[in-house]
Amino acid sequence: MENDSVPVCPSSLAQRILAWSVHLITASGAVFGLFSLHAIHEERWLIAFWLMGAAVLVDGIDGTLARRFSTKSLASRVDGAMLDNIIDYLNYVIVPAFFLIQSDLLPPLLRLPLAGLITLCSSYQFCQTDAKTDDHFFKGFPSYWNIVVFYLFLWQLQPSYNALILAVLCVLVFVPIKYIYPSRLEYLSEKQMLRTGMLGLTLLWGVGSSWLLLQYPRPQHKVTIFLIAYMILYIGASIYRQVVPLGREAEESDSMGALLRLMRR
Repeated sequence: MENDSVPVCPSSLAQRILAWSVHLITASGAVFGLFSLHAIHEERWLIAFWLMGAAVLVDGIDGTLARRFSTKSLASRVDGAMLDNIIDYLNYVIVPAFFLIQSDLLPPLLRLPLAGLITLCSSYQFCQTDAKTDDHFFKGFPSYWNIVVFYLFLWQLQPSYNALILAVLCVLVFVPIKYIYPSRLEYLSEKQMLRTGMLGLTLLWGVGSSWLLLQYPRPQHKVTIFLIAYMILYIGASIYRQVVPLGREAEESDSMGALLRLMRR
């Protein structure tokens, strides 16, 4: 009897295994989220932040890995974008909202209302059809609530100030400002040096955040200043790219060059 099965190329099999492995890496973020919730429930704040940081690391690399190993075509039975969004909503919204409920960062009467408002606003942000724009930016404040909670935990501001900050950020979810997508820096600038510099600063931000956790509660003023400076740079670069899109910047540069050449004649 003739064998109708199609032989599988070893290299193709290896590629598919790698592609499916990327989905597994993405899905591991759900485990970190669950463990984070348990650590928060136990009031083990530092462990919770380490687990939240691990989830951020997974989210930071899985998109690059998915493109590198062609997950969309080789493991297409799983919708990687949907998987990523589900886990991101858990780790970037639910986990930090639960942290706000369980900790003393907010006034007692505002803990549940503000946590609920965060989940409500973020539901809108995640479900917008253009939440991630065609030129690979986030539209509106991109629900970085885990990072916000991390800053508030380190700064130890008055709970009323924390509540004000969170309320302002909830409003910014609906303001259509474009924010840089940290893993798609090719849309930040056409200059490789600027992209590499931003990537390097982002990695340093991660290292600095880890260092603050390791040294907590001992103050590390220089590292804290760097983290704040990076935050200002990120927001400033996002607003600049909103005002001057990448294509227009190139056109303006060409026009300026043509004008200079004309003046030299």
